[in-house]
Amino acid sequence: MKRQANSEAWLDAPGIWRGLLMMMPVAAFTVAFGLAFGVAAVHHGLADWEAMLLSTLVFSAPSQFAALDMWHSSMPLLALATVTVAIHTRHMLMSAALYPWLHTLGRGRQFAMVLLMSDSNWAMALGQYHRGERNLGILLGSGIALWGAWILGTLVGVTFGGGISQPERYGLDVIMLCFFLMMLFGGRPRLVMAMPWLAATLAALAAYHWLPPYLHIMMGGLAGGLVAVVMPRNRAGESAS
Repeated sequence: MKRQANSEAWLDAPGIWRGLLMMMPVAAFTVAFGLAFGVAAVHHGLADWEAMLLSTLVFSAPSQFAALDMWHSSMPLLALATVTVAIHTRHMLMSAALYPWLHTLGRGRQFAMVLLMSDSNWAMALGQYHRGERNLGILLGSGIALWGAWILGTLVGVTFGGGISQPERYGLDVIMLCFFLMMLFGGRPRLVMAMPWLAATLAALAAYHWLPPYLHIMMGGLAGGLVAVVMPRNRAGESAS
C-alpha cells in the first residue's frame, strides 16, 4: 500500500525496516523467552516439530506455556481454547487503542496489521503514533522482528533443551517475569498511570483466588482498561503520552 495524500496511515518498506530495527533490543530478550519455551516443551514431551509449529503459528508465550501445562494424551481442546481466549482478551483493548491509526484501512488490512501484534511492539508502535508517526511499517516491522526472534529462540531451546536437566537452575522459569517487570518500571511511568495498574492488579488477584484458572488475566485487563477510560480525559491523555 502506497502513501496517499488523503490517507492518515500508510505502509512502505523503509517503515517496516525502521520498525524492525527499533525492536531489535527487545527481540534479543524474546530469543531468551523462546529458548525457555523450547526447553520447557522438550521436558513436557513435545516433539521438536510440535514446539516449532506452536511458536510459528501461535506466537504467544502465555498461551504456549499454558498449553504445556495441559499437554497430555487426552488433550482438553475446549478448555485449551477457553484458556487461550481468556489470556488474550487484553488484545481487544490493545487493538481498540490502535483503531484511530488503522481505521482508514479495509477490514482485511486491519486484521493483517495486528496479526503479529504483541505487548512489546504494540506499546512501541502506539507510543510512536502519539508522537506523530503514521507509517504502519513501524507496527508490522517490529512484529516481524519479535516473531522471528521467538522462532529462533524456540529452535535453540528444542535443539539443546534435552541437555538441560534443571531449567530453573539457569533462571529460565523467571525470564518472562523479569522482562515484564522491566517494561512496567523501566520507562519512567507517570504517577497518573498507577490507578489503572492498581485496579488491574487488585482485580487480577481477586479473580486468581475466586475464579477459574487464567481468567485473572482477562479480569485484570478489563479492570485496568475500564479505569483508564473513566479517568478524566486530560489525565488519560497524560498517561498515553
